[in-house]
Amino acid sequence: MRILSGIKPSGKLHIGNYFGMMRPALELAQKGEAYYFIADYHAMTTVTDPAKLRSNSLDIALDFLACGLDPSKTVFYRQSDVPQVTELTSILLNLTPVPMLENAHAYKDAIAQGHKPNGGLFTYPVLMSADILIVQGERVPVGKDQKQHLEIARDIAGAFNRQYGEVFVIPEADIQPDVATLPGIDGRKMSKSYNNTIEIFGDEKATRKKVMSVVTDSQPVEAPKTDFDKNIPLQLYKAVATPEKARELQAKLAAGGFGYGDAKKELLATLTDYFAPFRKKREELVKNLDYVQEILRKGAERANVVATETMERVRLAVGLR
Repeated sequence: MRILSGIKPSGKLHIGNYFGMMRPALELAQKGEAYYFIADYHAMTTVTDPAKLRSNSLDIALDFLACGLDPSKTVFYRQSDVPQVTELTSILLNLTPVPMLENAHAYKDAIAQGHKPNGGLFTYPVLMSADILIVQGERVPVGKDQKQHLEIARDIAGAFNRQYGEVFVIPEADIQPDVATLPGIDGRKMSKSYNNTIEIFGDEKATRKKVMSVVTDSQPVEAPKTDFDKNIPLQLYKAVATPEKARELQAKLAAGGFGYGDAKKELLATLTDYFAPFRKKREELVKNLDYVQEILRKGAERANVVATETMERVRLAVGLR
């Protein structure tokens, strides 16, 4: 089973990225042949500063390796180091109906948030399709918000196969029902777009400020707090605490006499402890950036072998060879 996933270097990774994408992807990598990439082409829809794009891409590499990615078992590479992706995108665009792209939820949401409706944003799902199909990805771990993009990839692959013959594996989504979408500090989905994130490797002082600013209702300390589904500090705490500890905090809140400030302090302490080993590993990696770059180089070499084979078949199928 070949697994494919990517993450966009559009900003600092946050705990929503970790629990929603990174940890499930790292666990899934133990079950097959994993190809995981830094989606730097995708980031260009929003990141226009070249230095920022380079810095963000390196941060993604450091973060993934610090959080447990094993380069001996996973093909880890930069998207832009596999140029066949953009060639395949050009070919797939000819099989992609415009209404399909116009109806993409992510495109509509991006425009609603004020992003410029450029061609890169509009054709984002086609580039994502090429990312998957270029390495013949069979399983794609995605969040619920990316499910439609995977369905588009399946539609495009199917259209190609019907038109030109069986070239592509039709990818399957791997959506784990127990992977929750974490709320941000303002109560909306945690997202860099909303500027409501808690970074995985953020500055200690900044992280404390963010955690202590998590939005809550106005109930006094002495009041029992039993609306657990809307209790954002509790929801975040459940992600980093053991089930037993989560039940203990929930009981404290329900009993009354335990304020949201107290809950946030427990959240901060547990969050710090959870990511401490990853932080230590990242500090070691920062001291050896040549090692990190070598991992990406070797990963690109391995990805290019598969991508070259795929493009040879595609060019022959469509008549370019």
